[in-house]
Amino acid sequence: MFAANLFNNKIILVTGGRSGIGYAIAASFLHYGAEVYIASRKKEPLEIAAKELSKLGQCHAIACDIREPEEIDKLAQHIREKSGRLDILINNAGGQFPAPAHIVAEKGWAAVINNNLNGTFYMSQKMANSFFIPQKQGNIVNITANVARGFPGMAHTGAARAGVENLTKSLGQEWAEFGIRVNAVAPGTIATSGLEKYPQMMQAFLKESEAKNLMNRFGQAEDVANAVLFLSSPLASYISGTILPVDGLEHLSGDRMELYKTIMSLL
Repeated sequence: MFAANLFNNKIILVTGGRSGIGYAIAASFLHYGAEVYIASRKKEPLEIAAKELSKLGQCHAIACDIREPEEIDKLAQHIREKSGRLDILINNAGGQFPAPAHIVAEKGWAAVINNNLNGTFYMSQKMANSFFIPQKQGNIVNITANVARGFPGMAHTGAARAGVENLTKSLGQEWAEFGIRVNAVAPGTIATSGLEKYPQMMQAFLKESEAKNLMNRFGQAEDVANAVLFLSSPLASYISGTILPVDGLEHLSGDRMELYKTIMSLL
């Protein structure tokens, strides 16, 4: 799809890079010649992922909780000492759980907002101040979700991801003077191993949802990775502050209440 050397000599940081979409993004960058850092909270599975990814190129694992600014400071320092610079940041780390809004606990709400929204801001700000602003160039791609028509059944993550999308537009404008582009990719339902952890009734719901998708399938992690590569590349050099849906038209079609109804039937 792209030139084999498209990301040669580029230093990339992918948060949440040990599995799923983040792993696919890291693998894609390595395939096209980049040196990649992957970060997530759990050190042991992160190092296992980095060992596998290293078969494709230079990949480094650094444990980091994006909710903790001090840990992000250490991550930035490590990258500076080892590579001297950072070219591209992929804010993929995040987490959520299905639950109707009326039963989401305060701690659950705060955890999702802190992880998905605050963590994305902390990481973006730190890498901008540490690398992109002094370099007068940089590229940030945020991974959000299909929240264009709300997210019934997961209002907590919908609110956080919508915040990230607005942050993407705001930072894109503020940081344009420093040569920094900021965009986001909004995946729909992506077929990763995480879907297999849901209960049987949720699995049935997912099968029905896939059949109703206008493209007759769920997305693959590689679909998201391809969009990230495009926005990270010189091919998108005049694009910033945008949200690119990768969802088989889910942001335009389908009943957004179906997930909520399925969750309610499980309670």
